[in-house]
Amino acid sequence: MPDGTLERPGAAVPGPMPPEVPSDGTAAVSQARSRPTWAEIDLGAITHNAGVLSRLVHPATLCAVVKAHGYGHGAVGVARAALAGGARGLAVALVDEGVELRQNDIHGPILLLSECEADAVDMAMSHGLTPTVYTGGGIALFARAARTLGQRTSLHIKVDTGMHRVGAAPADVPALARALVEDPLLRFGGLWTHFPVADGDGAEDRAFTLRQLALLDAVIADLARADIHPDVVHAANTAGAIVFPQARYGMVRCGIGLYGYLPGATVGGAFAPAAGGEQLRPALSLRARVASVRTLAQGERPSYGRLRPLPQRSVVATVPIGYADGVPRALFSAGARVLIGGRRRPLAGMVTMDQIMVDCEEDTSVQPGDEVVLLGRQGDEEITADEWAGLLGTISYEILCGIGPRVPRVVINAPGPTGGSTTPPIP
Repeated sequence: MPDGTLERPGAAVPGPMPPEVPSDGTAAVSQARSRPTWAEIDLGAITHNAGVLSRLVHPATLCAVVKAHGYGHGAVGVARAALAGGARGLAVALVDEGVELRQNDIHGPILLLSECEADAVDMAMSHGLTPTVYTGGGIALFARAARTLGQRTSLHIKVDTGMHRVGAAPADVPALARALVEDPLLRFGGLWTHFPVADGDGAEDRAFTLRQLALLDAVIADLARADIHPDVVHAANTAGAIVFPQARYGMVRCGIGLYGYLPGATVGGAFAPAAGGEQLRPALSLRARVASVRTLAQGERPSYGRLRPLPQRSVVATVPIGYADGVPRALFSAGARVLIGGRRRPLAGMVTMDQIMVDCEEDTSVQPGDEVVLLGRQGDEEITADEWAGLLGTISYEILCGIGPRVPRVVINAPGPTGGSTTPPIP
C-alpha cells in the first residue's frame, strides 16, 4: 500500500495485533508486527464525506484538501477515496506532497496552496501541479520555466482579504492577472482567498467574513472591467462552504469536513439543514491492545510523577501507545477516558512516551489482548477527536495531524481500482 499504509478489507482488527500485513519491509509493517497499536483508516467514510460535501455545495465543485499526509490519514488513499466520492480535484501545501500523489498514479488536478520556492518550480511543472502565485516574482519564475519546457501552465492567484498570512494585496491583483493573460504560455486558472473565522460564532466574525467576500467581489469586478476573467473563483473552506453559501463560487476547498469533522458549533448548526439530514463520518480511529494487567492496592500511584492514587483496589491495564504516538500527556490531567470492553475507563497515571496505564477498577475480565479504543467507537460508546480537542483546548485538526508516523495506518473499505473522478477538473 502506498504512503506507509497497510490495506486490508473488513472491520475491526481481530487478534493481538493487525494481521495479514504484507512482508515488504516497510517501517509501518515492522511496527504493526512488533506492537499492537494502529490507526484504522476507513476510506469508505472519506468517499461518503466527499459525496455529502459535493452534493451540499453543488453546482460548485469540491476540491479535497489532502495536505499534511491527508490530515494524518494517508494522502494517497484519501485522495483516491475523495475522487471516488465526487471531488474534482485535490489541494496540497507542498510540492513534495503533490509529487507523492503523482508518483502513486493520482491523475486528477492538484492545486498548490502556497507559492513555491524557485528551486521547486520545475518539479511542480514537470508533475503537472497547479501553482498558486501572489507575487510578480513568482509569476516570472513560472513564465521562465514554461518557456524552457515549452509547456503551457495554469496558475491561480491568491488574494489576501484579511487572513494576512500570504496572498497579494487586492490592489495588486489586476497587474498580476494581466501578467498571466498577456503571456501565451500562462493561463489565469483561478482567483482565491482564505477565511480565518468562517467558523466563528459571533457577529464580529460573521461580519469579518462578509467583508472578505465583499473585497473578493470587488477584485473580481475590477478584473471584469479590464476584461480579465479567471477560470474559477474559490474562497470557502469547510466552514465557509457550509455557513456562507454565497462563498461557494465555482469551487470549495474542504479539509476537515472530508475527514468527518466540523469546525465548531456554528458550522454544525448550519450543516444539518444544509445537508438534508446526511451526516459526516469520522474516518480515523486509534486503537491498541492491552499488553499486560496487574491488580494494585488502593492508594498505589502508577506512572511518572505518582500523580494519582488509585481510589480503590484496581485492575490496571498497560497499553502500548504514548505521547510519541500522538497521545498528549495533558489528557491525563484533563480526565480523558479510553474504551475497553465498551466501557469508558480513566487513565491510571500520566501518559508516558510509549505506554499508557488504564484504571479498570475491579473489572477482572480485562485481559492482555483486549482491544483498546482511544479514538473511535466500541460498542455503544464513542470517543472523537472533538472530545480530545475540547479537553485540551485545541482543535480536531491538531489531534488528527498529531498521530505519530510510527503508528501504522491500516486501511479498510478502500475504493476499487476504477474509483476516481470523471467530471471536469480544476482549470
